[in-house]
Amino acid sequence: MTQEINTKARLPWHQLAPQAYKAMGGAAAALADSTLGTRLIDLVQLRVSQINGCAYCVDKHARDLLELGEDLQRINSLVTWHEVSLYDARERAALQWAESLTQVADTHAPDADFERLRAHFDDREIAELTLVVAMMNAWNRMGVGMRMPVVPKALQPA
Repeated sequence: MTQEINTKARLPWHQLAPQAYKAMGGAAAALADSTLGTRLIDLVQLRVSQINGCAYCVDKHARDLLELGEDLQRINSLVTWHEVSLYDARERAALQWAESLTQVADTHAPDADFERLRAHFDDREIAELTLVVAMMNAWNRMGVGMRMPVVPKALQPA
């Protein structure tokens, strides 16, 4: 049995709730200016989006990483980051925290994952990283729930 893929957006939610959409964008912009670095933020956002199955956000953050000059092998291997040595200890701590928070109903954000952050991030960065993960989960819920479509277009590596 073949399942038909619905690629049509359900609602123009950003037009229907413009104040909330603008507030979400403002939070994302504030976090983009953090000391975490754009590349780490996009890496975390891509991983969260992979877990949540948000096609629009996976496409967006993979493209953003390519534009930043990120290596294609690291982008492709992100889904298997536990199994490869392509990510440094700081990135691995951030990715583990992102996974723990994204799957919080199952993980309950274990102390071990939080403590792992302390070796690589100060308190402010931990708070900002946690907000990045929380915001990405919110964006993913809108993307999946409203069926934000992926528009086919060629990749443009840096």
